[in-house]
Amino acid sequence: MTRPEFKEQKFKELILHIAKKCEGDKYYGATKLNKILFYSDFLAYKLFGQPITGADYFALPHGPAPRLLVPIKGEMSSDSDIVENRRYSQHRIIALRDPNYDDFSAKEIALVDWLIDILRESDAEFVSELSHLFLGWQAAMAEGQMTDERVSIPYETVFVKNPAMGEYEEAYGLELAKKHGWST
Repeated sequence: MTRPEFKEQKFKELILHIAKKCEGDKYYGATKLNKILFYSDFLAYKLFGQPITGADYFALPHGPAPRLLVPIKGEMSSDSDIVENRRYSQHRIIALRDPNYDDFSAKEIALVDWLIDILRESDAEFVSELSHLFLGWQAAMAEGQMTDERVSIPYETVFVKNPAMGEYEEAYGLELAKKHGWST
């Protein structure tokens, strides 16, 4: 399994694009940025055969995050490309310039915009919980808990699925839900 090549400049431009597109999103902050970057790269890998940026994502308790995001945000801030606004509980990246789209395909930007649109009304807690359903994150978290390391999430895990439940599993799940008052 070879890791895709990391395209640092493209990663920076994608951060700018997301920041610009999310300016009016009241729920936009660091957690949502992490998840949009993650979903963009992993869905592009699944749909197009290669990620948009090739960033290395690792498993954190609140979900996947790009491993190099903190130093890259620092560089972008030093270059006056972004400013980080730490208002209330959100850490919001604000773009100070327009992104350069030269290295993006139309389908890549369309995918990112689609993700931004479907997550627009979702808060950090929801996008974190949603990312916890991803089996690649679950496996990396489990390995990290055993080794006390922050484990990278392989892009190939985007193809891993839970098997469908059989009649027994579904009946047992409904029985547990009834017993514990989980169903209405």
